[in-house]
Amino acid sequence: MKRILLSAALLGALSACSFTPPLQVPAAPVPASVGSGPVAEDFRLPQWRNYFSDPALQALIDKALLNNRDMRVAVARVEEARAQYGVQSADRLPSFNANAGGSMSRTPGVLTSSGKDSISHRYDVNLGLLSYELDFWGRVKSLSEAAKANYLATEEAQRAFQLSLIADVANGWYSARALDEQAAYAGKTVAAREESLRVASRRLEAGTASRLDQLQAETALDSARADAASYARRAENARNALNLLVGEPVALPAAKGDALTELPLAQALPEGLPSTVLLARPDVRQAEQSLIAAHANIGAARAAFFPKVSLVGSAGVASNELGDLFGGNRMAWSFAPSISLPIFDGGRNQANLDIAQARKVVAVAQYEKTIQSAFADVANVLSDQKWLAEQFAAQSRLAERQAERLKLADLRYQSGLVGYLDLLDAQREHYSAALALVEVKRARLAAAAQAYKVLGGG
Repeated sequence: MKRILLSAALLGALSACSFTPPLQVPAAPVPASVGSGPVAEDFRLPQWRNYFSDPALQALIDKALLNNRDMRVAVARVEEARAQYGVQSADRLPSFNANAGGSMSRTPGVLTSSGKDSISHRYDVNLGLLSYELDFWGRVKSLSEAAKANYLATEEAQRAFQLSLIADVANGWYSARALDEQAAYAGKTVAAREESLRVASRRLEAGTASRLDQLQAETALDSARADAASYARRAENARNALNLLVGEPVALPAAKGDALTELPLAQALPEGLPSTVLLARPDVRQAEQSLIAAHANIGAARAAFFPKVSLVGSAGVASNELGDLFGGNRMAWSFAPSISLPIFDGGRNQANLDIAQARKVVAVAQYEKTIQSAFADVANVLSDQKWLAEQFAAQSRLAERQAERLKLADLRYQSGLVGYLDLLDAQREHYSAALALVEVKRARLAAAAQAYKVLGGG
């Protein structure tokens, strides 16, 4: 019996063929390189700790990777897919159970040939082979390969989420710091406008200014107060969003006016990159594994048209006396192979094959679309890096000149050479330029964080 079972298992393992079509990963439907400059063939990003060198930001990312609930779900999904793959791959091997049991039965005399009551006993101990499919056509193998690919796709999805979380925490940190700076600057502007209103009111009382100057000062103050409230609200919302990402309250440093200047900017990217860098992105890898799973499911669907051979059996000892169970000549076994051939199923197998083939077409399209989206992401990051650098340089010069203009306008107003409207115009332009400079600084930092995500991390 043992030889029969082992031979059948070996036969099933060795004779399995496969109807899975050859995997043909489509060529990337994008140009060979991305960007407008010389192509850096060997460019690689460092690990995130080296890429984001700000210690405060590193601490937040560590906490987010530990505490974020969506991250926990992503990790659990990987464990679920790994376990599902283990369940499916177990079907490729025979399953044996050790069984022991006993039974007693009484037959009344009216049903026995002797006319006497009969009590019978039976005791069994055996090793049983559960229903094991001989995988001649590769159906079980294909299902196992599909489960493995789905597991690997889930792993890549978890990695993609991790990269996204790292970039989101960095962006959240930069946004919260920027809005705090803007809110603080708006608050200082309110104080300056209050002083301007007091000056305008005193000059009105002294007869050296008109009611129009006072109204202009009041209008400027109300506008500054509205801006300050708006930035304060946005700053608080940004802190709340960062708290959610990190999984605990985040303490931000006090705004000092130059916080974003102190934050280190990540390394610059080359002006051009080969499109092969896209293949390292986890979302592209995930799409490729989904394509592999779709191919394997076609093989399983094709194999369903062929006969299914299964084995069931057991081998052990049996006796009518418990004490004599392991005595001589107590061997008992059973062997029950079966074969089933689909004759008529109402087109179910064909429909399942059509579904599998349609899903392969979907997987191919999704793979190509993922690469196209990745190409656009990288192209945007390279463009942002180039033009934001130029915008930052121009905005810095503009802020400096508006600050100098404001000083001159204030001196001329104090000397009575210009009216309050000229001073107010200089204040507004300087205010807008200063806030815009903070926003450009934030955009440069955010673009660097986005680059880490779109290039697939280190």
